[in-house]
Amino acid sequence: MAAILSYTDENIDLAAAQLRAGSVVAFATETVYGLGADTFNPEAIAKIYELKRRPSGNPLIAHVIDLAAAQRVSSGWSRRSLKLISACWPGPLTVILPRRPEVPASAAGGFATIAVRSPRHPLARSLLYACGGAISAPSANRSGGVSPTTAQHVADDYEDQQDLIVLDGGPCTLGIESTVIDLSESKPVVRRLGAVTIERLSELLGPIEVDMVVEQGVSPGSSQRHYAPTLPSTTVESDQLAQMLEGGSVAAVLCMPGSTVPAPHVRFEMPADAEGYAARVYDALRKADHSGCERIVIERPGSRIGLWSAIQDRLTRATTAL
Repeated sequence: MAAILSYTDENIDLAAAQLRAGSVVAFATETVYGLGADTFNPEAIAKIYELKRRPSGNPLIAHVIDLAAAQRVSSGWSRRSLKLISACWPGPLTVILPRRPEVPASAAGGFATIAVRSPRHPLARSLLYACGGAISAPSANRSGGVSPTTAQHVADDYEDQQDLIVLDGGPCTLGIESTVIDLSESKPVVRRLGAVTIERLSELLGPIEVDMVVEQGVSPGSSQRHYAPTLPSTTVESDQLAQMLEGGSVAAVLCMPGSTVPAPHVRFEMPADAEGYAARVYDALRKADHSGCERIVIERPGSRIGLWSAIQDRLTRATTAL
């Protein structure tokens, strides 16, 4: 099993040395745990794709400590993009900009653009300071599966990788991936919904277009089925939950407070607030997947405003049939 290491200066230095030597390291961010490698090392980048079983055309996010580091991997920084990151960095916002030619194309899925983010989590920032460069990292789960929000989630996914270091920064506080906004063209376009809401982006930039491509494109996490458990899973509106549970196989049910889940189904009550729901949803999906049930039923939250829109997106992708 992968080795879980506590968040200490000594372990940060050890992980940074591993990154500089071309190894892959898993680490906490405020969104989900990432599986990172040196952005400028194509051999290390290849290890991420191999470990995750990730399609080579699915781009990674380059994690950086600040604007100066971001400008070493990307170009095209306009007044608009500077305004945006001034308000949202460090934090859960990823921007897509032209990739600098010295950055290996493999770190960006072969695209001429690159996704860049400055994380807020102190562990991620400590690691970036210690390694002195950019760390390219997707979520630290096997490709297409449920994203990890604890170090144990990562260790469970990579129990066959005894040499993998997992830096434990505790449970992720936000719990879903960053918002991705494409600034490589004249008009800003949101490619993935996340913790920075459309409403917040509109306050900063004016009207925002949302275009989350179904086929994998320049943005990470844009495939139609993603963040998915292994059990057959479906979403249902609240007024149809009882009918969905009648006479069917035993289900693990992610439900809203106050909803009735009769035996023998297994109840996982979710928080009523969007922040609490987002922080818990991936852990609940993982527990449901290992509950011994035959399927997963998710009662959809009623709201689709603000952070709920990103949560609804993840639930849809998690339950889309192949």
